[in-house]
Amino acid sequence: MERINDTYTLHNRVEIPTIGFGTWKLEDPKIAYESVLEALNAGYRHIDTAAIYNNEESVGKAIYDSGIPRNEIFLTTKLWNDSHTYDKAMKAIDISLKKLKTDYVDLYLIHWPNPLMYRDDFEGSISETWRAMEDIYKSGKAKAIGISNFRPHHIETLLNVANIAPMVNQIKLHPGNEPEDIINKSLSHGMLVQAYSPLGSGQIFESKELQEMSKKYGKSIAQICIRYLLQKGYNPLPKSQTKERIIENINVYDFNISNEDMEIIKHIPNVCKEATDPDTANY
Repeated sequence: MERINDTYTLHNRVEIPTIGFGTWKLEDPKIAYESVLEALNAGYRHIDTAAIYNNEESVGKAIYDSGIPRNEIFLTTKLWNDSHTYDKAMKAIDISLKKLKTDYVDLYLIHWPNPLMYRDDFEGSISETWRAMEDIYKSGKAKAIGISNFRPHHIETLLNVANIAPMVNQIKLHPGNEPEDIINKSLSHGMLVQAYSPLGSGQIFESKELQEMSKKYGKSIAQICIRYLLQKGYNPLPKSQTKERIIENINVYDFNISNEDMEIIKHIPNVCKEATDPDTANY
């Protein structure tokens, strides 16, 4: 992980860039478009969106207008909670592809494991939804498939019905919040762990320990967080709509955090909001 174009290899041999650009909360079409275009100009080749982000059209337009060949960009989107049946999931991917102006995504994720509207039959819902995900994968509309916000018991239920194991689990993950039960369960089944909100939605900058690390290494707190996650083997997805920070967040390949400091960061208190519990969320 010494270069901007370094990749991880998923268990189906698909390569994924080690840092992605997140687009959560970039709902304004102009801001979403400009931010993704800035990210691509800065060297990002991994863009993460979702149906519920309401920006797939802007993301697709930015990718197209960038002039970068589609096969050089790793594009992720996600299935929203209202489509956890086989037929609805099969329709949802086509809607996303149309908005994204592409005939495939590189990664398609189930956004949440246990939506409110299907909670009375989680096992049946996840079985039908994953069957659709497997068919989407087999059709070539997604080069890889995976999950997001899945906890160990959700993973177990999914694996009981899966013929193709998920390649990724995307979770809220940042210094001060490393849920080892989820991480270990995901890794034990060959999944890459992706980190959304790697900066804790901004609250991470309040950490005194990270402020000290920033001074020590001459790097921003954001760069320290992202570099830490990379050295742990995770796949961070930082988001920004500011050109300078977009550039800053990917310029993390020119330094290493010492083993001693990695241990300090691992044990810092969590100053950020806890991850949402997918079994009690009201959506």
